[in-house]
Amino acid sequence: MNIVTYTVEPDIPEPLKPLKELANNLWLSWNFDAVMLFMRLDYDLWIESRQNPARLLGMVSQERYEELSKDDSYLAALSRVHEKFKAYKEGETWFGEKGNGVVAYFSMEYGLDVSLPIYSGGLGVLSGDHMKTSSDLGLPLVGVGLLYRQGYFQQYLNADGYQQEQYPENDWYNMPVSICRNDAGEAIRISVQMGESLVIAQIWEVSIGRSSLYLLDTNLQENAEEFRGITSMLYGGDKENRIRQELLLGIGGMRALRALGINATVAHMNEGHSAFLAIERIRELVTSTSLSLQEAIEAVRPTHMFTTHTPVPAGNERFAPELMQKYFHNIVEGIDISYHDFMALGRENPNDELEHFCMTVLAIRLSSYNNAVSKLHGDVSQEMWKSIWPSIPTHEIPIRGITNGVHVRTWLNHDLIELLDRYFGPRFYDDPTYLEIWDRIDRVSDEELWRTHIRRKERLVAFSRERLQQQYQRRGMSPSDITAAGEVLNPNALTLSFARRFATYKRATLLFRDPDRLYRLLTNSEHPVQIIFSGKAHPHDVAGKNLIKEIVHFAQQPEIQRKLVFLENYDMGIAKYMVSGSDVWLNTPRRPMEASGTSGMKAAINGVLNCSILDGWWAEGYDPSLGWAIGSGEHYDDEEQQDEIESKLLYDLLEREVVPRFYDRGRDELPREWIGMMKSSMQKLGAEFASHRMLMEYADYFYKPALANAERIVGGKYKPAKDLAAYMERLRSSWQEVAVTKAPALPDSSLHVGQEIAIRSTVRLGALKPEDVTVEVYSGAMTMTGEISESQRTAMELEGPGSATGEFIFTANVSLGRAGRQGLAVRVLPRHPELAEELVPGYVVWS
Repeated sequence: MNIVTYTVEPDIPEPLKPLKELANNLWLSWNFDAVMLFMRLDYDLWIESRQNPARLLGMVSQERYEELSKDDSYLAALSRVHEKFKAYKEGETWFGEKGNGVVAYFSMEYGLDVSLPIYSGGLGVLSGDHMKTSSDLGLPLVGVGLLYRQGYFQQYLNADGYQQEQYPENDWYNMPVSICRNDAGEAIRISVQMGESLVIAQIWEVSIGRSSLYLLDTNLQENAEEFRGITSMLYGGDKENRIRQELLLGIGGMRALRALGINATVAHMNEGHSAFLAIERIRELVTSTSLSLQEAIEAVRPTHMFTTHTPVPAGNERFAPELMQKYFHNIVEGIDISYHDFMALGRENPNDELEHFCMTVLAIRLSSYNNAVSKLHGDVSQEMWKSIWPSIPTHEIPIRGITNGVHVRTWLNHDLIELLDRYFGPRFYDDPTYLEIWDRIDRVSDEELWRTHIRRKERLVAFSRERLQQQYQRRGMSPSDITAAGEVLNPNALTLSFARRFATYKRATLLFRDPDRLYRLLTNSEHPVQIIFSGKAHPHDVAGKNLIKEIVHFAQQPEIQRKLVFLENYDMGIAKYMVSGSDVWLNTPRRPMEASGTSGMKAAINGVLNCSILDGWWAEGYDPSLGWAIGSGEHYDDEEQQDEIESKLLYDLLEREVVPRFYDRGRDELPREWIGMMKSSMQKLGAEFASHRMLMEYADYFYKPALANAERIVGGKYKPAKDLAAYMERLRSSWQEVAVTKAPALPDSSLHVGQEIAIRSTVRLGALKPEDVTVEVYSGAMTMTGEISESQRTAMELEGPGSATGEFIFTANVSLGRAGRQGLAVRVLPRHPELAEELVPGYVVWS
C-alpha cells in the first residue's frame, strides 16, 4: 500500500493565534497563567489531552474557537500572557552579552513537562530544570538528546499489585516539537555509520523559553527496522542498542549541531552516555585542520565538562571489548589511533586488556572540568575514580561537588506562587537570581500560609481519590471497592509521602520492617497519619517490583485501606501534587548511594518538611529547625543491621517528634511550631537549592572558563593546543627521570606554633626545565593511618642548580599553624600556562 502522508492543522481564528505560539513553547510549563488559558479552552478536553496544549488545539471544536474569539475576558487574559511571554524572551538576562560560542548540553533524557514524555526520573527532570534555568539566565546553551517514540514505560499494577509495563506510541505531530528544516523547507538530517550500515536521523526542536533543545530521531523509512528502534524507548533494549543510542547521542548530536549551523564550542556531558561526542570533536579537528591527534585532544579537552550522577560503580555504562571492537572503526574514522590506545581512554587501568570500556572514564579523561551533584557525592566520586589519578590524595581528585537544584517556578504550586508573588514583590518573577528574596517569607502570616497549604492538601486528596478509582476500574475491581477508593485519605490528617524510583537501595519499605508498629501509627484515631506512595521500578528489577507489591498488599488490610495508597505511573504531574500537598517528605536511601536527590528540594520550597537519611543534598540542607534526620550519617558494614537500626530511628522520629508536633495546636487550631518549620525550610532551602544557584555555579566554574578557552584556542589558530601537546610529549618522554633526590630536612630544635621553618630540597628534572614543573611542600596533620590530612600547599622557589646535571635546588618557608603530629613531603607536578587542570593523571612525583 502506498500511503501519502500529510498534516492537518487547526483553523485558529486570528485573535487567538498567540495560543499556537504559547502551546509550542514550554515556557508555559512554569507559567500557570499560560496553562490556565488552555484549561479555559475546554477543561474536559484538557484532561483528555493529558495536559498537552499542542494536542488540545487540534481537539477544540471550531464553534468553541469562534466563541472565544469574541470573548473579551478571554482575549484580555490571552493578551496579558502573550505580552508577558514576549517581554520574557526580549528582556535582559543575568548572563548578559553573548559571544560567538555556544555550550552544547547533552543528556539522555529531559523531563520538561508531562506533555513531552521523554524522561524516566531524576536525571531527566534535572536536565529539564537545567534547560529552563538556562533560559531564565540567558546562557548561550542548547540541549541535545534523543526523541523516543515510546519514551519510558507507562506503569500499571495487576490484581496482585505486581508492576506491568505498557509502551504507548508518542504522536510527535501533536506535541510541542517541530522538525528542523533548511531554507528550502526540507527536513535537516544527519548520518552516523554503525557497523556496516549508515543510520539516518532527523532533528526535532523543542522551544523552552529563550532556549532550544534538539532531539534526534531514527524512526525513518530509510533505516532498517533494527536502527529505527534506536530511538524507540528510553533505556530500552540490549547492550548493543544502548551503544547505538550513545553513538547517536554523542556523534550524531555533534553532527546535528553542525548541520543546524550552531557554533558549539563547548560541550557539557550530563552523565557518560554522550561521551562519544569527545571523539567526534577530535575527529572533526583532525580531518579538517592540520592538527595531530594529541593536538586535537588538547584543543577540545579544555572545552569539555562532565557531570557524574551515580555513586555506585555498577551505575556507570560499560561495554565489553568485543562490542567495542565491532564499532571501533566507526567511532574513530579519520583518526590515527590504535584500538589499544582508544580503549585505554575508557579504562581505569589503561593496560588491562580485559577491562570493559567505561563511558564515565572516557568523559573524565577527555574533560578538564568534572563534577558530582552534591558535596557528599563529590567525596564519594573522588574515592570511586581516584585510580585515574594515581598517587594524588583522594581529597584532591579534581571532581568538584556542585549540588543540584530545582527550577522554582516549575515546582512551586500555583496557589503558593500567587501568595508569594503578593508578598515577595515583582522581583520574585523578574529576577530569579535574587535568592535572598526568600528571606521575605516572614511577611506571610501563619494563617495565610496554612490556609494555602490546606488547600493544596485538599487538591492532593481529591487527585489521589480520582486516580485510585481509575486504577481500580482498570484492574476490574468490584463497584464497592471503586466507591471506597473515592473516600480514601483525609485532608486534615498528617500526610507522609514517598515518591521516587523503586530501586532497592532507596529502601521504600524501610517503614514496613515492623508492621505492627506501622499499623498502630496508621490506625491512631486521635492523631491520624496517612501515607502516599508512588514510583516505578525498572522493568527488569524484580526486587524493586516486589517492594511495590509488598506495599500494595499491606494497604489491602481493611483498617489501612483509606490511609495508605499507591498511585500508579509516577510522572511529573503526580509529583507536582505530592511535593506541594504533603506534610512530610520521606527519603530513606542507603547512604551514600543517593547522589543528590531533588524531590525533597521540590517539597521544601513548597513548605513540605523533609524527614530523610543524611544522604545526597539533605546532608547539606538538614538543620533541626526545618526538618528531621534519620540517624547521623553513620556507616554500616552490615546492611541488615543498618536497616534494623534506621527503621527504628524512623519510627521513633515519627512517634515522638513528627506526629506530636503536627498535632500541637493552640486555640486557633494552627500548628504554630510546624508552620515556623515550614517557613524556615522555605527560607533556607529555597535559596540554597534553587537551580539558578546551581546554574550560576556551572557558569562561573565551568561555562565561562571553557568558552574563554575555546575562544583563545580557536582565535590563536590552535597554537595554544599545539604548544600544550608539545609540552605533554616532552613530559611523557622525560617524566620517568623526574625525582626528588634529596628529601627535605627539618631543624633539630623543637618546633612551635607560629614558627616558620625553611625547607630545602633537590629535584632531578632530567630533560625538563624548572619552569616546566611546580615544586611544592605538601604539609598537614598526620592521621593514624600515616596520611596527611587538612593539607597545606606551599610553592617552592628555585634557588639554583644542584651538584649533578639536571638537578635543581628548591626552597620554601612553611608556617606551622597548629600543634600536634604533623607531616610534610615535597612533590613535583606539571606546569604549563595552557593546562586547565594542574593535576594531570599519572604525573606526580613525591619525595
